[in-house]
Amino acid sequence: MTKLSVNVNKIAVLRNSRGGNIPNVVKTSLDIERFGAEGITVHPRPDARHIRYDDVRDLKRVISTELNIEGNPIPSFIDLVLEVKPAQVTLVPDAEDAITSNAGWDTIKHRDFLKEVCSRFNEAGIRTSIFVDPVVEMIEGAKECGTQRVELYTEAYAAGYAADRERAIAPYVEAAEAARRVGLGLNAGHDLSLENLAYFAERIPWCDEVSIGHALIADALYLGLEKTVESYLDCLKSTR
Repeated sequence: MTKLSVNVNKIAVLRNSRGGNIPNVVKTSLDIERFGAEGITVHPRPDARHIRYDDVRDLKRVISTELNIEGNPIPSFIDLVLEVKPAQVTLVPDAEDAITSNAGWDTIKHRDFLKEVCSRFNEAGIRTSIFVDPVVEMIEGAKECGTQRVELYTEAYAAGYAADRERAIAPYVEAAEAARRVGLGLNAGHDLSLENLAYFAERIPWCDEVSIGHALIADALYLGLEKTVESYLDCLKSTR
């Protein structure tokens, strides 16, 4: 079964744009769980422009599904993850000024660093996932880093879906098969939407988790949050 983890960063962006606590990130996350999502994802950045470190602490105290913290493993991020102890940490190589994640790790070039970081989290009982492009060599390199999962960066799939979905999904199927072959769990995320998610799930039904934020929150403006979560779960019905 492919689980749906909802990234709530955009809820925090809306809150921060006005100040105060509307919308309430914790309440919204609890509602998302109640509507059927199987996880909550947050991506705190050093400038705190959306999710803040205190949001992460508050969420860990109350959510009942899996908490996934993603981000660049700089020292303050590592300290936060070791303090909060989420179910999963996803390592993402984004620069501090990045608008959004835009590339996966080179797991060969950065193997020693990633191996050390994964070891620290593994020792604390936190499942690790490394954000990678759909390249077999990067999957195999991730295995050598000691991670339990990889997360496929799906922007290229989403960008090519409308023109030729079979061509767009092909490298992801190959990468997903490589992950399964070397014994890694599989996550996916970035620009997955109601348009392209069902086909992704049909072609890679052994994907453990998809993490979706921007498109889901945008759809909720029209459909409402409960209906939107239900619609994304419906896209994953082929895996259930």
